Amino acid sequence: MPEPVYIFWNNSTLLIPMRNVAVAREGFSASTAVRLQFDSLYDLARAGRTVTSAVCVGSVPPSLSAVWQRIKTLGVAVETYERGTYSSREQAVDQALQVHMLRAGYRRPPGVAVLMTGDGAGYSQGVGFHADLERLADAGWGIEVISWDVACNGRLRDFAQRRGIYVALEQFDQSVTFIEGGRKSTPVSLVH
Repeated sequence: MPEPVYIFWNNSTLLIPMRNVAVAREGFSASTAVRLQFDSLYDLARAGRTVTSAVCVGSVPPSLSAVWQRIKTLGVAVETYERGTYSSREQAVDQALQVHMLRAGYRRPPGVAVLMTGDGAGYSQGVGFHADLERLADAGWGIEVISWDVACNGRLRDFAQRRGIYVALEQFDQSVTFIEGGRKSTPVSLVH
């Protein structure tokens, strides 16, 4: 019987590096026109497997409400959090996703945790995505990290390569992104 697959999707930490990769490959104009192809990103994360649970977290500037609705159509639960009134920065997004990870860790049998992020902050204090992935791995879970290599925390990437699977989104950028009014995305190929 295949292991249950749980997808943990941190939308915010995928967006800025996506723009940087697009500018490097397609020119400066791509920075405002590049978009994530959510269907393809989800297909990459599930890799042909049946997904037991998927959750995506992010913040809610009003202009992104259509984004969250699009992700929901994939069968992904979406949680959004207001940005701080004074700082305009995200509040509790990482922690909310970590709670989902830790709750899943109590399920038996252990499954495969697929984390889409680039954030590995907090490890030295025993908190953050990396620390929680270690907890899951120690409990028998399979670990997969999908991230833009240019922005992924090095310690998180090394851990994923040692204990599980690490996928650099740069290998799939033509599939998981498109340029609004320009380049279309190509289908995801898992051959390599």
